[in-house]
Amino acid sequence: MSVTSESQRQKKPLTPWKRTDPLAEPIAKKKRLFPGVDSLNGRWGYLFISPFVITFLIFGLAPVVYSVYIAFYHYDPLGGATYTGLHNFNVLIHDSDFWIAIRNTFSIWALSTFPQLMMAIGLATILRNTRLRGRTFFRTILLVPNITSVIAMTIVFSQIFGYKFGIINDILGGIGLHHIDFLEGTIPSHIQIATIITWRWVGYNTLIFLASMLAISDELYESASVDGANKWEQFRFVTLPQLKNTITFVLIMGTIGGLQVFAEPRQLDPGGGDSHQFLTLTLFLYNQAFVNYKYGYAAAIGIMITFIVLIVSTINFFISRKITSDGTR
Repeated sequence: MSVTSESQRQKKPLTPWKRTDPLAEPIAKKKRLFPGVDSLNGRWGYLFISPFVITFLIFGLAPVVYSVYIAFYHYDPLGGATYTGLHNFNVLIHDSDFWIAIRNTFSIWALSTFPQLMMAIGLATILRNTRLRGRTFFRTILLVPNITSVIAMTIVFSQIFGYKFGIINDILGGIGLHHIDFLEGTIPSHIQIATIITWRWVGYNTLIFLASMLAISDELYESASVDGANKWEQFRFVTLPQLKNTITFVLIMGTIGGLQVFAEPRQLDPGGGDSHQFLTLTLFLYNQAFVNYKYGYAAAIGIMITFIVLIVSTINFFISRKITSDGTR
């Protein structure tokens, strides 16, 4: 009798969150088959992720919500806010500097993203070669530009692209060509900024592609080799299709970063240049907020930048998926 009562006695729960439903007992027994502490598999998880959630709500979501709010106001931190409705957006659409900033941003983005993508895939293909000596060394130094100060890189490249004493113009002069003004010319100035961006991020993207290439099974290359495919055909019909998701990821991240270029053009000319050749969307937003003190107008610019990034990223996603899917047929 005592043994029966002892077996029927309800066991004390391990944690305050343990379910008391008798039907849940078989589930709990199944969970114990796997290693781990029961108390850490329940609601304690919310406690551990709470620092990130709280930080994101305070420093991530709250500024975004407040920016959307003041975009509909003529906002003055000292004089208060006056509701203006869509006035800031109406002024922005008719602002010629805004469209110049869009032109410059997309020009720099195109000149940096696509050459950088091709260079990263090419470098990753070289580093994947098992016969390459010093692969670890080359993989390591690829991240050096990424951790170098943007200001330092901009100063160095401004000297390389200098009009009178720059290395590029010295080479052009040595072969009998005229010097190019990489500061005053629109396209040359964009090439200069795109070169800085490419130098900074090509190594980072190379390692992403390299990690994806190393995950490709060697049996696919062996089968292609048996079928008579040369190196180029193996790269085209084996490597590229397997990089479909990686290419999509790099393009989307490159779009987000390319449409938010700020440090490089501001270092070259904080005002955007005499003919606004350095004026990008983020530099335009910065000048409106912290130079002209038009916070509501700057918030409207930020909202427009967000919509532009979403639209371009969506277009990039579908185009890249279409191209890579066609390559697998």
